[in-house]
Amino acid sequence: MRLDRIVLASGNAGKLAELGALLTPLGVTVHAQAALGVTEAEEPHPTFIENALAKARRASRLTGLPAIADDSGLCVDALGGRPGVLSARWASAGSHDGGDRDRSERDRANNAKLVRELAGCADRRAHFYCVLVLLRAADDPQPVIGDASWAGEVIDVPRGTGGFGYDPHLWIPALGCTVAELDPETKNRLSHRGRAMRALIERLREAGAFA
Repeated sequence: MRLDRIVLASGNAGKLAELGALLTPLGVTVHAQAALGVTEAEEPHPTFIENALAKARRASRLTGLPAIADDSGLCVDALGGRPGVLSARWASAGSHDGGDRDRSERDRANNAKLVRELAGCADRRAHFYCVLVLLRAADDPQPVIGDASWAGEVIDVPRGTGGFGYDPHLWIPALGCTVAELDPETKNRLSHRGRAMRALIERLREAGAFA
């Protein structure tokens, strides 16, 4: 099946821009689900892949288009992989992407909780993880999947003003900086989401999905 239109099962403008930048040169138009009247989906599952599949299935079913969804988060070794799938709403009951102000407040609360949970802990190993799923139809039995991780260490004092979420607290030893100190181009090239997107696109290319 050749792809020319895809719905993104997310309300995150940053994700739409990143995905669009990679797919538009291949002749694929990416639509935000909200523009097609689709609201945010629930994410009740304990694994990233299950949540991504649920979001993609719902968006595809409601729009009739192929759908792409991601689920991502921070997994901290000393916390048994937490916050994991709860990363975006770890410190609060809010479950969906809100406005920029709401997201900033949620980020601050999540980061404060991260620092509290690791107080006195010497093991600061952690990694960002992202899985991307594309369904050609809601009942597609062979979803196309790309995933990637980005390892680092949690620091107590935030550094940098770029990015979002836990970026100011994840130190990348090989780079000598936090994720929030990277310029957007470098971050997109090295990040878990950027590499997962490129892996997904390569698999779609191998399947002849692009003209």
